[in-house]
Amino acid sequence: MPQTTSRTPALTRRSLLRALGGTAALGALAGCGVPAAYVRAGDRAVTDLSARDHRLVFANWPLYIDVADDNPNKRPTLDAFGKRTGISVDYIEEINDNDEFFGKISPALMNHQSTGRDLIVMSDWMCARFVRLGWVQKMDRAHQPNVARNLDPLLRSPAFDPGRLSTVPWQSGITGIAYNRRKLGREIRHVKDLWASDLRGRVTLLSGLDEAFALLMQGNGVDITRWTADDFHDVCDEVQQQVDRGQIRRFTGNDYTKDLVSGDVLACQAYSGDVIQLQADNPDIRFVVPEEGAELWSDSLMIPDRAAHKANAERLVDYYYEPEVAAELAAWVNYVCPVPAAQRVLADSRDKDTAALAGNPLIFPDAAMRKRLAVARDITSTERVEFAKRWNGIVGL
Repeated sequence: MPQTTSRTPALTRRSLLRALGGTAALGALAGCGVPAAYVRAGDRAVTDLSARDHRLVFANWPLYIDVADDNPNKRPTLDAFGKRTGISVDYIEEINDNDEFFGKISPALMNHQSTGRDLIVMSDWMCARFVRLGWVQKMDRAHQPNVARNLDPLLRSPAFDPGRLSTVPWQSGITGIAYNRRKLGREIRHVKDLWASDLRGRVTLLSGLDEAFALLMQGNGVDITRWTADDFHDVCDEVQQQVDRGQIRRFTGNDYTKDLVSGDVLACQAYSGDVIQLQADNPDIRFVVPEEGAELWSDSLMIPDRAAHKANAERLVDYYYEPEVAAELAAWVNYVCPVPAAQRVLADSRDKDTAALAGNPLIFPDAAMRKRLAVARDITSTERVEFAKRWNGIVGL
């Protein structure tokens, strides 16, 4: 397992909802009429060239796949797929922000044109938007026995995509709380521990609406699979109160890690994958799934409308659900693996460090932790403009 490069991915990918990015993107569609942007099922597919054209175009986030120790331009799992199948993968690291990429390809999709990509990876809250707009094709599970067999039950049926027919998780993660145990001098077990007086001015929350709201709701005892508008406004009232009393130092994107490492912040909302990386240098940094629960999220694979190599894309998706392949990817990216069977593969590794990953609950949550994880209901298109306006007003975006 690469020890240096593997620390980088978590710090560059889960991006904040910038300014009014999500609102602006959705508002642009609303201006044209969201119903006009919707693509009916019969207009999503074109003739599949997979049988005679053995290639596909795969767009992903930077540093979100395994690379060779001696050559960062080589990607062992992708190379092995090509050798096995004869399918050439044009792998493009072009997704740096959900809203930015949405804006990049939305003109083609709303006009029933090809994006030039056969497979893309987006955060599930953005996947929900694609699914609602009819901008992605359903996958054929007859071509994906590994997905059907090995996908984590916790991730199988989110509210926006029942049965995961249009999306398949690439990697998952947990939004919980990170803190410096030595400097704080005590444990954190609850979301509301963030509001303790000894943490005044030493707490950060995530600035992105979609990234922040679910964990805060869980702190109020809300079932995030079925939260309401009242639950959202209760959270906003609570956060505004904490801003007014100086409890929250600032709202952050992924740069919360710098505050935590420097000691300027003692506790913060955080992603599990980030903390695994930080703990390699500072074992005093802890990650907790609060007793009230934490949000389990995914970045998921989708086949956009009019993709020319749908069957090839389905085959690649299924390849990454082979436990051996999923284990190799998990050992590099260190996020929650959506293939529980990969844990056994890592545990059997002859490499001590790799085998140790099998016992890390932030990669393979144990039974006790799994009971406290939930996938949040997404924010609907009718809710988003109102909610983003209120949240961004608090955050200062």
